[in-house]
Amino acid sequence: MINVVGKRKIFLGVAAVMVAAALISIFYFGFKEGIDFSGGTLWQVKFDKEIAQEEIVNILKDNGVEGVVINKSGDGSYLLRFKSISEEEHKKISSVLEEKEGSFKELSFQSIGPSVGKELKTKAVFGVVFVLLAISIYVSLAFLKVSYPIKSWKYGVVALLCLFHDVVIPAGVLAWLGEYKGVEIDTNFVVALLVIAGFSVHDTIVVFDRIREKLGLARGREQLSVVINDSVNETMARSINTSLTLAIMLLALYFAGPINLQYFVLTILIGTVVGTYSSIFVASPFLVVWHSLSKRVHPVK
Repeated sequence: MINVVGKRKIFLGVAAVMVAAALISIFYFGFKEGIDFSGGTLWQVKFDKEIAQEEIVNILKDNGVEGVVINKSGDGSYLLRFKSISEEEHKKISSVLEEKEGSFKELSFQSIGPSVGKELKTKAVFGVVFVLLAISIYVSLAFLKVSYPIKSWKYGVVALLCLFHDVVIPAGVLAWLGEYKGVEIDTNFVVALLVIAGFSVHDTIVVFDRIREKLGLARGREQLSVVINDSVNETMARSINTSLTLAIMLLALYFAGPINLQYFVLTILIGTVVGTYSSIFVASPFLVVWHSLSKRVHPVK
């Protein structure tokens, strides 16, 4: 049995360091916005023969498209990023490209204007904030029957703090990758954060539910720290096995999946790992810390 509660200072300290590093990365580097938020065009094409990237760039440049960024995927297709263009310009460039380089297959085409991108960014921020608050309120209501020795609303607050931990760390990694690897965030990034939040809170609720069950059985005969430590250890194997199964699948998708979803998968993978850590080593120990601080501030007379 791991003494999770007894070593809570170490586990909570590790979590605090990771969150601090992520926040520094976010505020120092910022995010490199993709076309979903900044506006632009994302075009994926596959030619029947091998084409030099410089040739594609020159053809688009001759047709008024500057600042083209090209990435080649494992299946031989090219992922092009450049400024927002109209459908007429899209058809014109396609014709010129086919005329000079031969036939090609258009796998995807997406063009978003700057105003639409700004609206999407605003909605994405509100969406993430709303989901985090809604989940914390739900957890508080779900534990209304557990009022001793920890108030039900504290479960909701702790769940919110853990969700912040699970969301901000992958975001910090993406900010760092954006600075040094040119990785852009888009709506897929927002979806990944919401997936992480849903998976993480599910894991945390499993632990909290076991605490609720054991508190009801103990009826004050056992110390809170003992009850919480037993609850965490009883659910630890289930949490790790569930996360490990998901992580294996995500690793397979990262290395063998489509290139345009690679960082979407990476974000969820990082969130899965840190979410499992917070469910086991952050959520429950933090309840003990909060309870101890409350007893010091409001001692029992």
